[in-house]
Amino acid sequence: MEILGTRLISPCLLRAASTGAFQLKEPLNYRHGGRVQPAGGDGDSRVEKVHEPATGRVICDFVCSNQKEVDLAVQSAKEAYRYWSKLSGLERGRILLEAARLIREQREDIAIVESINTGKPITESRVDVDTAWQAVEYYAGIAGTLAGQHIQLSGGSFAYTRREPLGVCVGIGAWNYPFQIACWKSAPALACGNAMIFKPSPLTPLTAVMLAEIYTQAGAPKGLFNVLQGAVETGNFLCKHRGVAKVSFTGSVPTGIKIMETAAKNVKHVTLELGGKSPLVIFSDCDLENAVRGAMLANFLSQGEVCSNGTRVFVQKDVMSKFVEKVVAKTKAIKVGDPLFEDTQMGGLISRPHLDRVLSYVKQAEEQGATVLCGGDRFVPNDPKLKDGYFMKPCILGNCNDEMTCVKEEIFGPVMSVLAFDTEEEAIERANNTDLGLAAGVFTRDLTRAHRMAAALEAGTCFINNYNVSPIEIPFGGYKMSGFGKENGTVTIEYYTQLKSVYVEMGDPECSF
Repeated sequence: MEILGTRLISPCLLRAASTGAFQLKEPLNYRHGGRVQPAGGDGDSRVEKVHEPATGRVICDFVCSNQKEVDLAVQSAKEAYRYWSKLSGLERGRILLEAARLIREQREDIAIVESINTGKPITESRVDVDTAWQAVEYYAGIAGTLAGQHIQLSGGSFAYTRREPLGVCVGIGAWNYPFQIACWKSAPALACGNAMIFKPSPLTPLTAVMLAEIYTQAGAPKGLFNVLQGAVETGNFLCKHRGVAKVSFTGSVPTGIKIMETAAKNVKHVTLELGGKSPLVIFSDCDLENAVRGAMLANFLSQGEVCSNGTRVFVQKDVMSKFVEKVVAKTKAIKVGDPLFEDTQMGGLISRPHLDRVLSYVKQAEEQGATVLCGGDRFVPNDPKLKDGYFMKPCILGNCNDEMTCVKEEIFGPVMSVLAFDTEEEAIERANNTDLGLAAGVFTRDLTRAHRMAAALEAGTCFINNYNVSPIEIPFGGYKMSGFGKENGTVTIEYYTQLKSVYVEMGDPECSF
């Protein structure tokens, strides 16, 4: 696959690369129809290696974008913005609809690259691609509806408002949902008339470049959606740049704080979707089979590397033993292995350091008195090609209490902490005892209680009798230190536009001078 001057290996070659000596050494940068001017040409750019979680092998190298390349990308985005922002919403929507069609058409290729790069099962990657094209299609439909308001005033005078784009927006993605996040950020930004520079995580740089090519094929002007590769330094260049109007970031709380501090110096718009330590509350009157399914969805999708995961599972004491029995049996049955096999349910974690970090949390939990009911250690598949992969057995921790590190800190791996509770009031108080507030869930047949819980839980998204479902129509974003601003839904338009008020005098101005 050639991407206008940037070589990107095809899905089948990518798998071959993970088991052989092939390496992609050209930069994975994409700027107005090609890659940014020679990355590292000034000798001040760093080379990063990208590993395949299933094998531990190097997939490719890329060169981090430096200040010069960031300047070039911002300039090309400004040029595209001047043209794009003057199109009608219907014209922008037509191009976005074509991009959504191309994503559907290339669904399998994108999903394969995503699974190889992230380690997640191919069945999950296909769902991620579907939610991605749905986002682009959804905002394509909204683009033509953007409008202001007419306000009638006395004496025939009136005012009206204009909803205008911000300019050049920066999207900084996380490594757990690379393609989905790129679409969730770019679709509303472009629909509103903005340009976007997107920096994927250095761990998962591949599919954002595929999206850039798709936007170009769909008819987007050169420079409208730029991809720059890099780590912290590249992100810092983007956040500081005076030509950038907004930064939308998905990632960790510490990084989000730094981005907010940097953006404040130029008073940029900021959207932050940060970490979570979300509660899932299971009452004894629930449908227990559904509650077990919900707990599995809340903990083990994408190897547990999901910010909204309900990793603090509060179970009413009456059903604790039955719940534990069922959830442990299901967890032990999870098939861990090659993410490209159709029957694989869990692949490798994103990196070896991250695997070691997750395993250390399990060890620490045992030292603090928790009981490992299943899993929690490294897993080595029988396939010799996978012997160096970053696999672990999904873990259930019992006998947990609120003061344990595994209950207080975000682990970001396949580790579920189970806690007992007695009353609804107790569950609410303990569930809210965290600085984070991204999501929460409740399983109960009592709908009055369910809505009461949803109102009381301090979280941006509350699930009732399900978990980790994110239709594009529903706003997603956190409370407290989980961030602010929303992605998805019509409300996101407010985060990619600014409102201008225009007063029109139809008579003579009143003047006291």
